[in-house]
Amino acid sequence: MTTFALIGAGPGLGLATARRFGSAGHAVALIARNAERLEEMTTELARDGIQARGFTADVLDIEALTAALYAAATALGPIEILQYSPVPRADFMKPVLDTGADDLDAPLAFSVKGPVTAVNAVLPGMRELGRGTLLFVNGGSAVRPNPNVAGTSIAFAAESAYARMLHDTLAAEDIHAAQLIIPGAIRPDAEHNSPDVLAQRLYDIHQQRDGFRHYSEPLPDQPLEDP
Repeated sequence: MTTFALIGAGPGLGLATARRFGSAGHAVALIARNAERLEEMTTELARDGIQARGFTADVLDIEALTAALYAAATALGPIEILQYSPVPRADFMKPVLDTGADDLDAPLAFSVKGPVTAVNAVLPGMRELGRGTLLFVNGGSAVRPNPNVAGTSIAFAAESAYARMLHDTLAAEDIHAAQLIIPGAIRPDAEHNSPDVLAQRLYDIHQQRDGFRHYSEPLPDQPLEDP
C-alpha cells in the first residue's frame, strides 16, 4: 500500500479527495494545523473503511512539515501522491498598492517554501517507488493576477513556476507534477467546483498524467487545458 498525503486537510475539498484516493486503496495522511479537525476527519474516513491518520503541522513551520511527512511515510507506507492545497490566510489578500515588502513574507513562505519543503521530503520515497504524483491546487489568481489580492497573486505565480519546473524536470522519472486551477468558489452545489467533482478531477489528473495545468472550469476566454 502506498500513501496519499494531503497538506491542508479540511472538511470540504480535503475530505473529498482523501475519500477518493482512499477508496482507490491508498492509505491517507492528513496534515493540517488543527488536531481536533484531523481527528474528526480520520474518524469519518474510518467509517468508510479508509485507513487514515492525522499529522499536525503548520506549512509555515518547515521543520514541523518535514517531520509530519516523514512520520506519515513511516506509519502508513511510502508517499506516492502529494497534494498541496492549504487555504491562504485572509491577511495575504491586500490590494496591491497597500502591499509592502514585509506583507509578502508569509504568502511566499506559504506558497513557495511550503511546497519546496514538502516536495523535498517526499521525493526520495517517490524515486524509490519509481513513480509519484505531485498535485498543486490554486485559485484563479495563480494565472490571472488580481490586484485586490496581491499577496496570493504573487505567491501563487511563484508556486506555479516551481510546479511547472518540477513537471518538466521529473517527467522522465515517472513523477508527474500537475496544477489544478479552481477559479470559482468551492460549493457543494457547484457543477464544476463541488468537493466531490474536484476530488474526482484530481484523481483523474493523477491517473491520466497528461499535461501540467488543468482548470476546474474555464476562465473567461480561456480553455480548460493548457499544454
